[in-house]
Amino acid sequence: MSVSALAIQQFALLDDAECEQRIIAAKRKLGDRCVILGHHYQRDEVFRHADLTGDSLKLSREASKSSAQYIVFCGVHFMAEVADILSRPEQISILPDLAAGCSMADMANLAAVERCWNELGQLFDPDEIVTPVTYINSAADLKAFCGRHNGIVCTSSNAQKILDWSFAQRQKVLFFPDQHLGRNTGYRMGIPLDEMVTWDFAKPMGGLTEEEIRRARIILWKGFCSVHQMFRPEHIDRFLERYPDTRVIAHPECSFEVCQKAQYIGSTEYILKTVREAEPNTRWLVGTELNLVNRLAEELKPRGKEVHFMSPTVCMCSTMFRTDPQHLLWVLENLVEGHVVNRIKVPEGDARWAKLALNKMLQLA
Repeated sequence: MSVSALAIQQFALLDDAECEQRIIAAKRKLGDRCVILGHHYQRDEVFRHADLTGDSLKLSREASKSSAQYIVFCGVHFMAEVADILSRPEQISILPDLAAGCSMADMANLAAVERCWNELGQLFDPDEIVTPVTYINSAADLKAFCGRHNGIVCTSSNAQKILDWSFAQRQKVLFFPDQHLGRNTGYRMGIPLDEMVTWDFAKPMGGLTEEEIRRARIILWKGFCSVHQMFRPEHIDRFLERYPDTRVIAHPECSFEVCQKAQYIGSTEYILKTVREAEPNTRWLVGTELNLVNRLAEELKPRGKEVHFMSPTVCMCSTMFRTDPQHLLWVLENLVEGHVVNRIKVPEGDARWAKLALNKMLQLA
């Protein structure tokens, strides 16, 4: 960062109203040189300034097709990495707050995954037996790991298609970092629960016996989303006692028990599409992040639809929440002054292998 760049301390105490007006002014000055991406889980006071909204992969792909030089991703770290990997060389990916990470992504780091791969190597050659599959909610170096080992990336909307492809390559799948997406997807494909084992990365050999590993078709990493793990089957039961005609829809990052009670399971885009296209005067209980659910509830209230958040406890993506209007303004006004702050740049080697794994997924989509 240039020594003449505007410091974040100048912005930290600004109120949201002043930030909003200055963000609008900065966007006007930057024009088409900058595109702001807003993930569905982003807080409203930031989300309203987004030029494009959606899930992380959709946003990265759309930004790469834009004429913008600067891609400001109002999301979390792995999302800005994907934007950098998929963007053109002249485009610059920026994350307003570098502390906006992802607790799920952090549960699988390269050292732990490589240790798992080496331990599996004590039983068989994993490059012959195992297809590594990483959820897009993971660091770039893990996507690169999959690229180097002839693996692939998946999203919550294409996980079944990706697992079908993976089993066509090899006998087993190592799926990380989210155990729930892997388990829910595998079960819907007809894979029995006892052929899906959970690898505890804090224990030697994942805490599993040789027999368990050899029998398993999917080896699930012991990771989870801190938001989606808050939803419980009893939340659904209690709500249905009051409103038995409710339709239940859940993200596949929810637990197996929650998904078993849901009539609909799918990605954020699937949830939005399904509820929006439903007939009027229906009631929905939604198991995904609070900001998305609240916006959907307000949007559909005039159409006679009732949309409810599944958990009685307020739970939102706390790391996503770190991106506030003050950080967004700081980034934009620095760009106006010709300074780039908080650039996300994936190392060239990792970017090459990660893009290979991502492109395999995109070719199957």
